[in-house]
Amino acid sequence: MRQLLRYLKPYWKAAVIAPLLMVLEVAMDLMQPRMMQRIIDQGIQFKDQTLVLETGIIMIGFALLGAVGGIGCTIFAVRAAINTGTDLRSSVYRKIATFSFGNLDRLGTGQLVTRLTNDITQVQDVILIGLRILVRVPLIGVGSLIMAYLTSPQLTLIALPLIPPILIMLWFIIRRAYPLYTKVQLSLDRVNTVIQENLAGVRVVKAFVREEHEKERFGDANVSLTTNSIRAMNLTAITSPVMLLLLNIGTAAVIWFGGITVSQGDMTVGEIIAVITYLTQMLSTLVSVSMLLMRISRAQASADRVVEVLNGVPDVRDRPNALQEFHTQGRVAFENVTFGYGEPVLKDVSFVAEPGQTVAILGTTGSGKTSLVHLIPRFYDVNAGRVTIDGIDVRDISQATLRSQISVSLQEAVLFSGTITENIRQGNATADDAAIEVAAQAAQAKEFIDQLPEEYETHIGQRGVNLSGGQKQRLAIARALVRQPKILILDDSTSAVDMETESRLQRELSKIMHNRTSFVVAQRISTVLSADKILVLDNGRLVAEGTHAELIHSSPVYRQIYESQLGAPEHVSTET
Repeated sequence: MRQLLRYLKPYWKAAVIAPLLMVLEVAMDLMQPRMMQRIIDQGIQFKDQTLVLETGIIMIGFALLGAVGGIGCTIFAVRAAINTGTDLRSSVYRKIATFSFGNLDRLGTGQLVTRLTNDITQVQDVILIGLRILVRVPLIGVGSLIMAYLTSPQLTLIALPLIPPILIMLWFIIRRAYPLYTKVQLSLDRVNTVIQENLAGVRVVKAFVREEHEKERFGDANVSLTTNSIRAMNLTAITSPVMLLLLNIGTAAVIWFGGITVSQGDMTVGEIIAVITYLTQMLSTLVSVSMLLMRISRAQASADRVVEVLNGVPDVRDRPNALQEFHTQGRVAFENVTFGYGEPVLKDVSFVAEPGQTVAILGTTGSGKTSLVHLIPRFYDVNAGRVTIDGIDVRDISQATLRSQISVSLQEAVLFSGTITENIRQGNATADDAAIEVAAQAAQAKEFIDQLPEEYETHIGQRGVNLSGGQKQRLAIARALVRQPKILILDDSTSAVDMETESRLQRELSKIMHNRTSFVVAQRISTVLSADKILVLDNGRLVAEGTHAELIHSSPVYRQIYESQLGAPEHVSTET
């Protein structure tokens, strides 16, 4: 929590003014019992209506000043807390933007959403509470104790034995609340993850009639959140009555002893009322402390989770002397590359893609095709060996510079809410309308775009919900092409495109990517027949490379893939 308070520093003026105004409110509140004592002992007892009226007016004045202090405190506290939360949320979002794929894989979307929203809100709320209640509680508590003692030392000493059990209760709260609220936030993570997955995959759920299963999965997550929340709230429910019991015991003891002293003539009724009011205020502040500690414990659990993100170190980082300017010719080489997310996915892979070549990558599911192409733009770093571009290790080039030379169309065609133009322009922020149309034409997207009511200004729903899978893939390819990259990576990005459209797309790509290096991950072997080089992966190893004509004779794995899709080739020996 302490680390996050630095975000309050820019708003230090509001953070200082708020407590000062709270001091004014507390001072006015502490004067009210004394004024009441004066009315009872001097005004009512001696039937002095003038004194009662004057004192009443003074009390109203004190109340108005206190209201000014309280309202002012709230205004400045809200300003400081909300702005702090806004800056903190921006910092966390910017930090997440620096994370590499590995960091995002570990944290997960649901957790990050919770930390950006609920966790930061908890921290923001406790800052607001801290600038108001955390200031008020000690001031009113200590002030009431002092005023009570000045009014009647004997009655004040009666209430002091109640403080140790209250402090024990507070210690119990601190010890128990933090782990309970940590579990609550983890349960909330799981609920958000299930919701996010279901909303993103609602079509899959309905297509396979898995609504009941997903309802049960959400129900399990929801029940876990409910159970942990009830446990945390039970602590609050138990704490409050116990604190109030101790408060009432103290009040009753003061009234009993005070009644005896009044009957003996040692105290006045006004003094008794003033002392009871002060002691009630003091003990009430301790009850408030218990509730405040509950909020602080929850905020601390949330703060730790936010700090974990802020202190996170991206798996992929620029080296201190990384190149900031680099213009590639397009020669890509893998040199004894080994990579894995734990267990090796790629094992001792070596090959060279010369400038202008189209390199196709084939292999069974799980053979490491996507992992291989993700190493070129440094979405991940190799575990051993190196990936070079024009002979330079990609780790010696800054990520921004490296990726400015590369365009990628990933397996899942992710589009954003906005127009078609805006989505394509994400590949090149400076692209004009003509360049966007050329890219769309090459990606075979122009035909369906022209049929839309607003053409390029047609609004795309969230994740491209109003487009077909093939249309989304073609827009994603257009987004990659509009950059006019020296290196293009198409990661199985035509899987939802019909074969005729794909054939036209391949012809256009061969023109637009002339003298540019292309990597094509494909499931259809027809997609890669004309590639300059075909890489065949099997269980993470590069088992063959060459042209179609070479591999159909020399690679059993390639031939098996070919035959499974297109049948046995003519005039080819099947002997291994």
